[in-house]
Amino acid sequence: MLYLEFLLLLVFLYIGSRYGGIGLGVVSGIGLLVEVLVLRMPPTSPPVNVMLIILAVVTCASILEAAGGLKYMLQVAERILRRSPKRVTLLGPTVTYIMTLMLGTGHAVYSVMPIIGDVALKNGIRPERPMAAASVASQLAITGSPISAAVVYYLSQIVQLPGHENITLLGIISVTIPATFIGTMVLSFYSMRRGKELQDDPEYQRRMSDPVWRERIENTTNTSLDETLPSSARNSVLLFLLALICIVIVAMVPSIRTIGGEKISMTPIIQMMMLAFGGIILLATKTEVQKVPTGVVFKSGMVAAIAIFGIAWMSDTYFKYALPSFEQGITQMVQSYPWTFALALFIVSVVVNSQAATARMMLPVGLAMGLPVPLLIGLMPATYGYFFIPNYPSDIATVNFDVTGTTKIGKYYFNHSFMVPGLIGVVVACVVGVLLATFFI
Repeated sequence: MLYLEFLLLLVFLYIGSRYGGIGLGVVSGIGLLVEVLVLRMPPTSPPVNVMLIILAVVTCASILEAAGGLKYMLQVAERILRRSPKRVTLLGPTVTYIMTLMLGTGHAVYSVMPIIGDVALKNGIRPERPMAAASVASQLAITGSPISAAVVYYLSQIVQLPGHENITLLGIISVTIPATFIGTMVLSFYSMRRGKELQDDPEYQRRMSDPVWRERIENTTNTSLDETLPSSARNSVLLFLLALICIVIVAMVPSIRTIGGEKISMTPIIQMMMLAFGGIILLATKTEVQKVPTGVVFKSGMVAAIAIFGIAWMSDTYFKYALPSFEQGITQMVQSYPWTFALALFIVSVVVNSQAATARMMLPVGLAMGLPVPLLIGLMPATYGYFFIPNYPSDIATVNFDVTGTTKIGKYYFNHSFMVPGLIGVVVACVVGVLLATFFI
């Protein structure tokens, strides 16, 4: 019966994934209702902390966007790319990686993707090379960001374990940042020689023989440098960076967050810090508050929060109910072959399209099975598997931004531009992460 119930859970996740975003959340709500009222599973608590982290970070980042901060970051990124255009396949993924690391979300990189493609095209470089790598890097960086919901959730759960109270936010990102950055560099180096040269690509040649496509390709110029931004745009970025620095300092110095002899968890600290600095940016830059909900970051973040609301609650309810029956067999398998837990993380991420939701679903399972904490932290990059099926917004947008047609979803669906860079990035990051966690956690 448990296997049939698990199959039913997968069916709801699959149906929801066909709609994506909010659809994934509300269809999971149907599954949750069936689990509780029909299958008589006791409901668990909704993923409130994860949702509040997303709301707080997205609110601050959305105010940053409304203040012109993202445009300022985009101009800085473009200057870096155009200063060394021949290295765009290395610099493009590095830029998107850093943007996600700072903002805690990969949805802010859409604006830089056309510029990466433009720089590549103007220099005769196959755009697929930097663009596909940059899309993967923008998502791989999430498990390295100190303000991402996935990282903060890992921290909040691990510090509750006896003997692991001294695990810190800095300790986790000291593993995940080097691991994911090395993964990004390896996939970028791979990408430098992938595919045919632009002039030899049949799809590019076909488009150049079409007068409409030829005009579009030859006249395409994407730049952000022709817009003069007010000083408030730069100031908003500096304030956002100050927020990140303050979070790291508070994480490093526990006495700051010790009140009345009790240490405050980093989860509410990050929520408070993001809300507070959102307010500081709003007041200091005199940003029009009406602009905040209209930005890309706000819309994408709200969609992510709703998706996680349904996915995590439905999945958590099933796993808490079924784990006692599965625990012995799964534990033996994972303890004999630890990499199989990475595979489980990866497969779940493919279905749910979210690292935070994957962490919320699978970390309690790993902890309940008694898996070593360093292993769980080292395998965090495996929560990024949603490049496998090319339906994630950043991947679809990247395909559409490439006017040459070199970045594509293949005839057989799975032979798409993001598959190999994604696999390389995740595997390398997991191997490096486990090695680093063994020594530093």
